[in-house]
Amino acid sequence: MNVKKIIQFATISFTAVTLLSACGNNPDSSSASAGETKDGVTIVKVAYDQASKPMSYIDEKGDATGYDVEVMKLVDEALEDYEFQYVGTTSDDLLIGVEQGKYDVGVKNAFWTEERTQKYIFPQQFLGLSSAGLVLKKEDAQIKNLSDFASAGFELAPIAANNAQYTVIAEYNEENPDNPVNLKAGEEFSVDVVQWVNEGRVDGGVIIEGAFNGQVLTEGGPYYNLKDDVVYNQFAVIKTWPLFNKKQQQFADAYDQAITELKETDALRELTVEFYGKDLFEVLDSVKR
Repeated sequence: MNVKKIIQFATISFTAVTLLSACGNNPDSSSASAGETKDGVTIVKVAYDQASKPMSYIDEKGDATGYDVEVMKLVDEALEDYEFQYVGTTSDDLLIGVEQGKYDVGVKNAFWTEERTQKYIFPQQFLGLSSAGLVLKKEDAQIKNLSDFASAGFELAPIAANNAQYTVIAEYNEENPDNPVNLKAGEEFSVDVVQWVNEGRVDGGVIIEGAFNGQVLTEGGPYYNLKDDVVYNQFAVIKTWPLFNKKQQQFADAYDQAITELKETDALRELTVEFYGKDLFEVLDSVKR
């Protein structure tokens, strides 16, 4: 092989490695740019919290998955005029990015709040359901709900004021002024409530059941060693939503049409069983929020 061919081969190999590395950093991305219309198909960026298993995360193959992501994949299949690019990120970046237009829509097991309606488009149709509860030490397992927690005078782990979980507790306090939970605003979006409870820094903390199961009950989880020391007691099942950028009303309307059709099937029920271990839609009639 002469020198010229060696140089050509090296150049091609370097280019191939560079392209493969770029793809590996974001395996779900497309070569087309977000917002671009290609053959009548609009490319949209779908941000997801990549560390929120089982709602949204990156699997062992490096692919985006989780309940929220898989529902959006079904929506994508139903919308012939759109192509979804999935972008894994943090919860904070997702919220800021969707608001600023960096992403067209974001999924992160998001609850509805009045404050968020000022920043995002909430579609007509919710995405799924999420079980919210208290993580407690096993000896406090008799505390079944927020009323019990407040009556016991227990201390709750702090929650950032911009976290929708804070709003859930604040709404309870507004409805129960004679028996409020001692609610404190934290500086961080979320704290490690399982560890805080285990260390005795607080008596309990608000957590999503999926997160509790992933951290505590799943072998290999960071707190699997505490599975016999802490418990999860559900106090509410809450609707979750995709958050659309304010300029994406047409996209949100298309989502509504697709998700409405999906809810006429068993697809979403099956996904809750797959990722949460139970059909949360069975309690839909009792969901107040």
